[in-house]
Amino acid sequence: MKGKTALVTGSASGIGEAIACRFAEAGAFLELVDIDEERLEKMCAVKGLKETARLYRVDLSSKSAIDALWSKLEGHEPDILVNNAGIYPMRGFLDVDEGFLNKVMEVNLKSVVWMCQHMIRARAKKGGVIVNIGSIEAIMPFKEEMAHYDVSKAGVIALTRALAKEYGRKGFRVNALLPGGIMTPGVKNVAKEIAKLKLGIIKDGIEFRGRLPLGRFGKPDEVALMALVLASDASSYVQGALIPVDGGFLSA
Repeated sequence: MKGKTALVTGSASGIGEAIACRFAEAGAFLELVDIDEERLEKMCAVKGLKETARLYRVDLSSKSAIDALWSKLEGHEPDILVNNAGIYPMRGFLDVDEGFLNKVMEVNLKSVVWMCQHMIRARAKKGGVIVNIGSIEAIMPFKEEMAHYDVSKAGVIALTRALAKEYGRKGFRVNALLPGGIMTPGVKNVAKEIAKLKLGIIKDGIEFRGRLPLGRFGKPDEVALMALVLASDASSYVQGALIPVDGGFLSA
């Protein structure tokens, strides 16, 4: 990936952080985006990425903020776009209101739409690579109180396939990873908070792990390695693919 520039959203921690580190290791220059600027700066300092990255604080729930980001990128648009940022607040379906749903959709789906639109428009004559991060939840829902999240990620899958078909002959490769059972800091924090109120989360975790053919939860770096494959020429003939990184959950 030497000589390539990659933009990764949600890169301050978890899967995004792991992707940034693997891409840097492969020689890419990084454009790193996150809403938590302090955490992003700390991550880059700890991982030694300061010399190979530019950092941007962006609220991806705002289209105007996304537009402003791409204005800053004008003239040095990335070769590779990884739409990783996402939120997964849990709420019972009957308690979902308009504001809550809008927020989830704006971050998880609409931001991916706008980021892809900017990427394709900016590199219309050059082509590029887009890797979207979906979820196995969009294929086979497992956890209750996540219908809103499942719908948002199903939209990412549909968008990935549509763009792959429409822009493949114009030089764009568009694919999606479907992580599942990945133990990120965010997942750990959500589980801890919910466990204080609902013992059922412990039962869900045991059932989920018991269904995994590999018998364990995954690491963010295991998703990052597949992102590296999709972003590089190692997958030059892969288009419109949905690749689970889930320890075999969908196959069980």
